Amino acid sequence: MLRSTLLFLLVLGCCHATANAKSIFQYTQFAHIDDVAMQKYMVGKSAARPSSTKHKKRGVHKRHSNWQRDLNQATWQTIQYETEWSKRAGLQVVNLRGKFFLMGGRSPVLEPRFPNESTLYNDVWVSHNQGASWHKVQDNSESSSWPARAYFKVVSKGNYMYLVGGQNFKPACAVPGIPADSPACPQVIPASDFFNDVWRSKDGKNWQLMTANAPWQGRAGLMVEVLNNRIYVFGGSANDDCAIIDPTSCQNPNQDPNGPPPREYFNDVWSSGNGVHWRLESSEAAWSKRAGGATLVKDRHIYLLGGEFGFLPDAQGNLPYLNDVWKSRNGKNWVRVTDAAQWSPRPGHQCGVLYGKMACFGGFGIPFNPPRVWVSSDGKDWNSLQTGAWNAAYSDFDPSAGTDIIKYDFDIVEYRNWRTGEQAIYSFGGDREVFFLPPGFPGTIEQFNFNRVDNDVWRFGFD
Repeated sequence: MLRSTLLFLLVLGCCHATANAKSIFQYTQFAHIDDVAMQKYMVGKSAARPSSTKHKKRGVHKRHSNWQRDLNQATWQTIQYETEWSKRAGLQVVNLRGKFFLMGGRSPVLEPRFPNESTLYNDVWVSHNQGASWHKVQDNSESSSWPARAYFKVVSKGNYMYLVGGQNFKPACAVPGIPADSPACPQVIPASDFFNDVWRSKDGKNWQLMTANAPWQGRAGLMVEVLNNRIYVFGGSANDDCAIIDPTSCQNPNQDPNGPPPREYFNDVWSSGNGVHWRLESSEAAWSKRAGGATLVKDRHIYLLGGEFGFLPDAQGNLPYLNDVWKSRNGKNWVRVTDAAQWSPRPGHQCGVLYGKMACFGGFGIPFNPPRVWVSSDGKDWNSLQTGAWNAAYSDFDPSAGTDIIKYDFDIVEYRNWRTGEQAIYSFGGDREVFFLPPGFPGTIEQFNFNRVDNDVWRFGFD
């Protein structure tokens, strides 16, 4: 889910939902640093002196001798530092019949009128050579297709890609009846549409609306997977959080009953065989309500890993992030694999399957985004690899090392060559916005963050 919300609030000092934001931030400085790095760093140190999928083409291919490989020998390769499509986060990429289709997302504006004001996309690009070059098949703002959005999901099933949910960060005036662009508007606020429509396409250019109003509530940061030829939609969130607009105006019987609604998180599970007709599998799954979790399919199970249930720290400085792992065969019955994986709690990360192992990387953290790649065979026991994500040169003694390149709200695709047995995970775009200006930067935080979304393509695998 979108992390620049928290960044914007912390920068502007509007994080006044707590009594003492400064003390909260001091408390949380070390709350979510990579656990192994923090333990080693703190030896002989003082805490006062810090150093700083959608459904991809999944399956198992055991016929080849390289089925089980040591992922410490895998490498990160840059396919493109800057591609033909514009920089963005909250995008989606899907592998459909060996072609990569990339679409949607957001990028920050240089002078935002409200937190998260963004340029939204509904363009579609296709690559026939695993991200090395791209061809545009749908222009941005194409009116005959799905509306521009970010934090949605696209999955492949059969010969189609299915597009589901998301939000659009639509601006509105805080005073009803006044247009957001009018000089008479005293304050512009977000009034996002949260989508519950479903579209499908074979080619990324011609889209068919399957339903404009699915029975599940419109949401962004949702999780979607395909298992046993059914599309599963679960979790996510709705409403532009009142803490973003004005923490004192949240709908509350003791405050303003007419204020904006608080953000709502979900743990319901729905499934569909065609994107039109939906079946409620669970109104409240065993796992807690959340958005921005990572998902994958392995050994005929859907796995849910981590996520968030809020943006801001509580009065004790605890951040609302998760690192639990759950799995299910049918979306109805869920088994808890672990309450707390070895990797730090986070949203905005991604997890994929590579040579029979789960690999998780990226995501949002405070004060640094987590740089390590974590792998597991079962989702319970995890080990970190020697090389950081995107070749981040992390250090056990300096938690900030290499973290400047770590992204959140990016996307991945699992790649399988069924003829040769080659496997890889490809990553696309993502967000690196921060809430600390580097020393000596001659400008505002908005100016610094303007270009801290990416349009690169990376490959994680074997040569």
